[in-house]
Amino acid sequence: MNEENCAQSEVEREKLPPIYHTSPTMDLGRGAKQPFPSLSTFISSLNQRRETGGRFSVGTNQCLPGGRHGRELPPICSDVRQKQRISIDTLPPEVKAPFPSEPVIPLRTKTIKEFQEDMDRATTSGDWRDVRDFYLTTFDSFLEINAAFKREANAPFNTIEDSGVNSKFLNAVYDALLCTPQDIQKSVLKGIINSLLREWKGPRTKDDLRAYFILVQNPQYSSTSTYVIYAHLLRQIAGLSEADHHFLVHWFKKLSPRRFRQLVERFLHFISTRLLPAPPDELPPLTRCSWWIPAATKVLALFNAANSISTPPIMSFTDFYNITLDHIDIMEQYRTWQSHGNSNKFSFCQFPFILSTVVKKAIIQRDSEQQMISMARQSLVNKVSRRQRVDMNLLFLNIKVRRAQLLSDSLDELSRKRADLKKKLKVTFVGEAGLDMGGLTKEWFLLLVRQIFHIDYGMFTYLKDSRCHWFSSWKCDNYSEFQLVGTLMGLAVYNSIALDIHFPPYCYKKLLTPPIVPCDQNTPIGMATATLGDLQQVMPDLAHGLGELLCYEGNVEEDFYLTFQVFQEELGVVRSYNLKPGGDKIPVNKQNRKEYVQLYAGFLLNKSIYKQFAAFYRGFHSVCASDALMLLRPEEVEMLVCGSPELDMSALQRAAQYEGYSKADLTVRCFWDVVLDFPLELQKKLLHFATGSDRVPVGGLADLNFKIAKIDVSTDWLPISHTCFNQICLPPYKSRKELKQKLTIAISNAEGFGLE
Repeated sequence: MNEENCAQSEVEREKLPPIYHTSPTMDLGRGAKQPFPSLSTFISSLNQRRETGGRFSVGTNQCLPGGRHGRELPPICSDVRQKQRISIDTLPPEVKAPFPSEPVIPLRTKTIKEFQEDMDRATTSGDWRDVRDFYLTTFDSFLEINAAFKREANAPFNTIEDSGVNSKFLNAVYDALLCTPQDIQKSVLKGIINSLLREWKGPRTKDDLRAYFILVQNPQYSSTSTYVIYAHLLRQIAGLSEADHHFLVHWFKKLSPRRFRQLVERFLHFISTRLLPAPPDELPPLTRCSWWIPAATKVLALFNAANSISTPPIMSFTDFYNITLDHIDIMEQYRTWQSHGNSNKFSFCQFPFILSTVVKKAIIQRDSEQQMISMARQSLVNKVSRRQRVDMNLLFLNIKVRRAQLLSDSLDELSRKRADLKKKLKVTFVGEAGLDMGGLTKEWFLLLVRQIFHIDYGMFTYLKDSRCHWFSSWKCDNYSEFQLVGTLMGLAVYNSIALDIHFPPYCYKKLLTPPIVPCDQNTPIGMATATLGDLQQVMPDLAHGLGELLCYEGNVEEDFYLTFQVFQEELGVVRSYNLKPGGDKIPVNKQNRKEYVQLYAGFLLNKSIYKQFAAFYRGFHSVCASDALMLLRPEEVEMLVCGSPELDMSALQRAAQYEGYSKADLTVRCFWDVVLDFPLELQKKLLHFATGSDRVPVGGLADLNFKIAKIDVSTDWLPISHTCFNQICLPPYKSRKELKQKLTIAISNAEGFGLE
């Protein structure tokens, strides 16, 4: 076993707490440098000190699950309250001496140019002494780290806006580190261990935070051989106070996008490797370092927070997904979170940014299945307890509709069967011989959505500029149809069916405000904070005009002649509304124009459609009420409702299964040649023909279980499909031209069973 692995096993055996406090007599001060001992020798010396009575206490900063809370104190003696209080005058002089002030950081003046010249000389000559001395000195302690990388050694830099770190010099030092000999790289790691083991009393200083900020960027942590050290660094960072985390979040967001991404990817790889280690990685047993993953996830949460407060975000929120979690028992994590919330019992659900939409969909599906089973069981129990005949239909939400009265029949059925909304959905079209195994349900959704969102129906307005639908602001006495649309969306998510609905992202933000329906009926719902950016999603032209108002340099009051009153057309009648009491008498000027824009956006997106959206919100949550909704971002709700926007037919081809055919058969090869050459509109029609929906499910077309089957009939026949099973049946066509002609006819006329 090499020295480094030895050192790691020693660290693990000691089960290092977040910070070790060593005795001042241990000669670990910042004096003249002695030859650096090996890590195993260093740890052994700590053991000897502890065995011979040296003072050795546990730090206080750890607050992760399974960690200790508060400083460990000796037990209070039974007679402690009876002892005489000691006066300060009775103490010896050395005890009364004032505490030393913060140490003065030594001046280090090496520049990037000088460091690079040292590196060039060492690379050319092979003499690495100057470079080795620099790295040995720099990473020996938090004090030296600050001395090397602070722009001004003894300036406080106590601000979230500026970490005070010379980032160009830091990047140059780290970029060069991996090109140095192995003994230098090992000395840096030993120096980091030395820094982490030092005694630190009292609250953390900003120089300590700077040291953590610098150390977490070390590129050496990409190697699994350094994971023990990396884990202890992350544990200490995770255990810092909320105020310290606030500083780190703002410093992290100032990193370059490339380095920010590298750090995030390093965290994700660390978590994945700890969860599913790949041979020959010799990591300690998971039972002995269960705190590794919670610590790394909590620090990753700081980077996620930094990304969220950046405008625009440094990375897409999907780049924080850890795909490894798609392959663990996520329901165990979900149940832990449901039972313990955000307490000390760790669960990935406490940090939902790390869970992919695929995982969240699986949680919602299984949660839905459990609710469906529970509802069906309750119905059976009720029937049996009343000694009534058990009809298996009571296990389902059975919807019977006529095509000619699709909307009214659907509204009546859903209104009458509210108690059954959480049962498995089955749809029957009256007068048709179809048996619903999933295909008819998809068609019912498709036709109903198409009818509800038709411009003539008037419930929703289609906005051409944003190419989305928005709620009509007309007032009425009954908003049950808006509740129907919400229920429909909820049923689609609950039954894992994607809908062709075009709401702006802000609509889904409103749906999650709050994510759980409040118990108090008077609590406002759907009133998400509205910004000019949110209005841009819905009414881009108006948002542009309001943006110009905010930037106008002239006399706002005289040139715009606006008041805090707005006008809105409702069913051909123009109505006026005050944005605040007496708004028609309050002119808009430079001083209050921001307030005007904020109130105007809030009026259009919230107040003017409150009753419509409240009904829509209640309909959605009447089906989807679940703790799982608290895990979702608005963009993820949209994906669950509408499916993925990417239509990748090549992925469908790779995942396709065959029955009676093989992928090498002429008919199959012709099929894929034709399909991959189809325009987008025909590809969507093919998807609708084969599956009953033209929407791509979460996870992509590869998750469809799509099958191509052979049907032994004349080639005069058109292809047929079984939408319940995502299956298309092809006669043995002999040419590409023939297949294209027959397939185009079939997919262009694929609605209903055609039976009256």
